[in-house]
Amino acid sequence: MQALTDEQAEALRFDWEFWARDKQLPPAGNWGVWLYMAGRGAGKTRTAAEWIKRRESEGYRRFAFVGQTPADVRDVMIEGESGILNVYPEGKRPIYEPTKRRVTWPSGAMAITYSGANPEQLRGPQHDSVWVDELAAFKYPRETWDNLSLGLRLGADPRAVITTTPKPLSILREIRDDSHTVTITENTYANRLNVSEMFFRTVVARYEGTRTGRQEIYAELLDEAEGALWKRNMFESLRVKVAPMARRLVVAIDPAASHTQDSNETGILVVMIGVNGHGYVLEDRSGRYSPAEWAGRAINALDVHRADRIVAEDNNGGEMVEDVVRTRRPSAPIKRIHASRSKQARAEPVVALYEQGLIHHVGMFPELEDQLVSWEPLSGDPSPDRLDALVWGFTELMLGAGFNVFV
Repeated sequence: MQALTDEQAEALRFDWEFWARDKQLPPAGNWGVWLYMAGRGAGKTRTAAEWIKRRESEGYRRFAFVGQTPADVRDVMIEGESGILNVYPEGKRPIYEPTKRRVTWPSGAMAITYSGANPEQLRGPQHDSVWVDELAAFKYPRETWDNLSLGLRLGADPRAVITTTPKPLSILREIRDDSHTVTITENTYANRLNVSEMFFRTVVARYEGTRTGRQEIYAELLDEAEGALWKRNMFESLRVKVAPMARRLVVAIDPAASHTQDSNETGILVVMIGVNGHGYVLEDRSGRYSPAEWAGRAINALDVHRADRIVAEDNNGGEMVEDVVRTRRPSAPIKRIHASRSKQARAEPVVALYEQGLIHHVGMFPELEDQLVSWEPLSGDPSPDRLDALVWGFTELMLGAGFNVFV
């Protein structure tokens, strides 16, 4: 090393194949997606940035950088210590124009930045190379990936790299199990030489031997979050293809508080109790809608399924639900349910119904099921839209006269 000239030392510093671990180099073969699932601090960002650099040097010209938020794209993927700007020597870096959401190389190659909080941006654009960072943390992971993959069609060999610490999401399982995906897994310890020892003593050690550690350190794709109330086997073992005759049926709504590109979805579920006394999830109509749109979808569900009523939480938009729905249909039957206890306390009786084998999903509901197994009440995160709609629907149908005991 001492014999190297300054120019040679500089060249060696940026020679990724010299420094990289084997798992950080692109896999061999004719794959379409490289899913690099790794623990915190394992070197995911550098791995993907170097892959982008390599693709640009091979002549690829249309890139997409997709992060959790616009700030994450800027601060981690582009300007971060391991981001795309810092894998090039001074004077050879591409130019980043934040206001245009664009990175440009002297070769003419261009990357456009996108956010997982706004999947609609990805309708239409085409790319030959894509980097998705922390897909499991996206607000709309499935919608983002679906739109993005439909635009991954330029050139003879379009490819994507996904770098993420996993979460129990069905979209990750689907990508992993696809025949065109190569999955590489690494744990945090693989990058120990490049990470502060204090991080291992104070942070990593805290999670050793826990489910959180299996996910965040060892990058294991678990069935559910550590503190989740629902377990995935509750759905799998009780899933059915057809529901029996209904005794009662309701449309449950959990409305979004606003309607912007960053708004939450509105939860709209059709649920019923059968003549056998069991509960059934029939349809999930949730999505990002304006008030007029979700009211129209709820009224349509009311008609199609011949439901008894629409139910909504009085504390969280119940009055708005009634006002908006009755603007469209004054005679619509609506029940507003008032809650006086915590989200966890309201959800637990419904979880108990699942544990007793009394609630079934008629078919697959990946977004709903992901929300159920990912929500950790003790984390302080708000309960998600589909989950809330489900709780209110089955509370109305199956907890009956005992309702006041639980809410």
